Amino acid sequence: MDYIDYYKTLEITKSATEAEIKKAYRKAARKYHPDLNPNDKEAEKKFKEINEANEVLSNPENRKKYDKYGKDWKHADEFEKAGYDPNQQRSRQQSGQDFSSGDFSGFSGGDFGGGDFSDFFNSMYGGARSSRTQSKYRGQDFNAELELDLVSAYTTHKRNLAVNGKNIRITIPAGVENGQIIKIPGHGGAGANGGPNGDLYLTFIISNNSDFKREGNNLYANIDLDLYTAILGGEIYVNTFDGKVKIKVPEETQTGTKVKLKGKGFPIYKKENQFGDLYITYNVKTPTQLSQKEKELFQELSKIRNHE
Repeated sequence: MDYIDYYKTLEITKSATEAEIKKAYRKAARKYHPDLNPNDKEAEKKFKEINEANEVLSNPENRKKYDKYGKDWKHADEFEKAGYDPNQQRSRQQSGQDFSSGDFSGFSGGDFGGGDFSDFFNSMYGGARSSRTQSKYRGQDFNAELELDLVSAYTTHKRNLAVNGKNIRITIPAGVENGQIIKIPGHGGAGANGGPNGDLYLTFIISNNSDFKREGNNLYANIDLDLYTAILGGEIYVNTFDGKVKIKVPEETQTGTKVKLKGKGFPIYKKENQFGDLYITYNVKTPTQLSQKEKELFQELSKIRNHE
């Protein structure tokens, strides 16, 4: 396995914060996402490397192991149990000390013939030199983002995703929220030595281009109401996510009046046929460009009101 500089992959420094890592990952993932680069093998390869880098560097414990052991970070626990310290190894290599005689009693590091960590690991635990069975290692978890609009999030539907060079088809339940993360088992990195695959963690980024504001399972909308209906009352039709509904407007309705339409909000995640509510706020509109006759009638109405 060749060494991959995950920091270089995400174009960040080794001192990058968790927030900087997350920002760099999102930027790179969007740039090389297979949906934006169809049939581009290089972009697909780059996207895979970006996900791999993020899986390691976004996890503080994995990042610490990677910084110390490089490409062999997965075997950090075995190295540490054996007392192997790569920093001391480098120091002894630079000072010219040689431990090739085979006497390793009390060592905490050393020069193992110039080999890398994998050579040392194999000599200790694998290959013909050891009777131990190679340990199975679980594959890395992957993180990805999926962008939806609010209309798509309203209904259960299926989507095709390109993950690590493979196409998978998933079902997205109605009612997913912005920032919600779901786990898709077995679709992360491949396991080692027969170990299980990692999982895919999918974060939803939901945009809202509708006339509704969403807060949890409830929806909110502002409705313009003409002056005459507001004063005299009547019936109007308002839009909801599943069509228009007719509601009754009481006489003398004021601007800012709120009405709740029960069950006309957003679907509740993974609860079939359960919905939040829709809250309507009226905005009474004053008529403009009045005719002379209309002005006269308003003046007459004003006189009546003032004489009462």
